[in-house]
Amino acid sequence: MKSIKITYLKTVFSFALAVILLTSACNESNKSTENKPTVAKPKIDIQTAILSDNLDIVKQHIHAGTDINRKDQISGSTPLITAATFGKTAIVQALINANVDLTTKNNDGATALHTAAFFCRVEIVQLLMDAKADKTIKNNFGVTARESVMGPFADMKPFYEMLQQQLSPLGLQLDLNEIEKTRPVIAMMLQ
Repeated sequence: MKSIKITYLKTVFSFALAVILLTSACNESNKSTENKPTVAKPKIDIQTAILSDNLDIVKQHIHAGTDINRKDQISGSTPLITAATFGKTAIVQALINANVDLTTKNNDGATALHTAAFFCRVEIVQLLMDAKADKTIKNNFGVTARESVMGPFADMKPFYEMLQQQLSPLGLQLDLNEIEKTRPVIAMMLQ
């Protein structure tokens, strides 16, 4: 009885190994017949490319198959959230065209739409709305993108000032007077 089980297991193992080798060989032959050009990953990481407004490098990342939904380890920001934060409209459009996930959240639970709305990036909010971003998603504070711009500007001004101070070395530029004027516009856009 024991020898029958061992023989059976050897047969199953041999069959499985043959299937694996055959599948592997078929995959290799399919790969060799495809004329897909391979694109090397750029030497500059995608987040740095976004911060330096280097659309060409971002496009190279997209073509090389870089995970465009990958979260930054510190903030949890995706490339789309970073581009929205820093007002990189052309990069946002390229990421949308590459079918980026519009629902991914950062560590605060904010999506790219939350970020674009909060920083009053009118063009980016419009691009995200045109791409069917979900405006009902709430962040970790229970707030939608629209609700993030509904409160009095005076209450939010210290947050904008703090973020400007922390992120200006990375290139964040905020015009607080413009943000104050634009918050109601963004709120109307997100109704």
